[in-house]
Amino acid sequence: MKKCLVVVSHPLKESLCHYLTGKTIEHLESKGYQITLLDLYDKQFSPVLTTQERQSYYASTFDSSLLEQEIHQLKEAESLVLVFPTWWFGFPAILKGWFDRVWAPGHAYNHASDLGAITPCLDNLKDVKVITTLGSAWWVDKLILWQPVKRILKIALLGACTKDCRFKMLSFYKSENASPARVEAFVRKIKEQF
Repeated sequence: MKKCLVVVSHPLKESLCHYLTGKTIEHLESKGYQITLLDLYDKQFSPVLTTQERQSYYASTFDSSLLEQEIHQLKEAESLVLVFPTWWFGFPAILKGWFDRVWAPGHAYNHASDLGAITPCLDNLKDVKVITTLGSAWWVDKLILWQPVKRILKIALLGACTKDCRFKMLSFYKSENASPARVEAFVRKIKEQF
């Protein structure tokens, strides 16, 4: 069974993001994935990089004392699913903090001795699937802002921390007034593409 970490980042349990998370988990379990769910709000994950963590960023060992479970989950995952709303064309603060703190040196990547290019450590991670909701229309994200969330995930994070990792992102635009029919069509899309 493929180990899959599902990370959801929305404060409201009745949100579209939580609904899509449930449908995605059902689908992946039917495909034989072994799911670990990390609900960042439910866990009350602190997005704030601590002083000790930042001081240890370039030390011989990163201070992971407050993050052992989250780092272990990330390093064990062969597949990662991220479900979150795109707010102001960026990540929710809690998810950005998860990247800042958990995708840490010595775990997600290694610093070069000369502080040159970093090298990836997440060799186990083979695919990342992303589901995000946006209030805006597709053309604002794609044509005006050039998909900033997608570029950061694919190029900055995965490009630096993984090797040969497949990436798929599904964006649900104009989500705030979505009809049940549009939502279910999007669920079908998730099942077809994931």
